[in-house]
Amino acid sequence: MRHIISILMQNEAGALSRVASMFSSRGYNIESLSVAPTENPQVSRLTMVTAGSNEVIDQINKQLFKLVDVVKITDMTMNEHFERELLLMKVRLQDGANISDIISAAGAKVLDPSPESYTVQLTGTGTQIDDFMQTLASRSEVLAVVRSGSMAIGRGANILSAGL
Repeated sequence: MRHIISILMQNEAGALSRVASMFSSRGYNIESLSVAPTENPQVSRLTMVTAGSNEVIDQINKQLFKLVDVVKITDMTMNEHFERELLLMKVRLQDGANISDIISAAGAKVLDPSPESYTVQLTGTGTQIDDFMQTLASRSEVLAVVRSGSMAIGRGANILSAGL
């Protein structure tokens, strides 16, 4: 099963490397990874997507807690949450193709409508982005794709905060 794990960790050199090494040494795969500072400059939030049985995810969480830099961990998929991913996609239109209906229906934004290529931006769930990419690819040539990976935040009172 796919899990989104949010980790608050000390914003120090080598912290990300230690997390990645823990995954690598145990043969776990990281599907996506996003790291950025939080409201507390001493703490960064790492959002990671991985897959595994409940037992595997439990083992991952236990191993993560052993790392000295880790402050808090939450498996976002165990609670209600909002999940979003950012897509930047550059396409070349096929002769006479019009993609404005696809862009409008998805709520995407055109960043660069140059004659050689269109660059579009979409924020949504992984499934929404996959569907958009597939639809857009049916009417254009895909030149480049950049995805942020999933980010998640708890819904309602479900908060993972760096306010230590």
